[in-house]
Amino acid sequence: MTNLFIIAGFVGPWQIAIIVLALILLFGGKKIPELMKGIGQGMKEFKNANKEMKAEEELESKKNDEKMTNDK
Repeated sequence: MTNLFIIAGFVGPWQIAIIVLALILLFGGKKIPELMKGIGQGMKEFKNANKEMKAEEELESKKNDEKMTNDK
């Protein structure tokens, strides 16, 4: 059963505490907010790029649909 949790990606409170402690030891208390800000900006850029790609795909799809109906 424990192997299933590890495979499924279950992270308990002790694992989170150890990860946070390791981050504080590695980067120090002052660098962590900067790292989180960078991660947040990266996620925001990724989401914006994803939205742009979806919009382009929808536009292409509409153009193809119009082209097919006009060709008939």
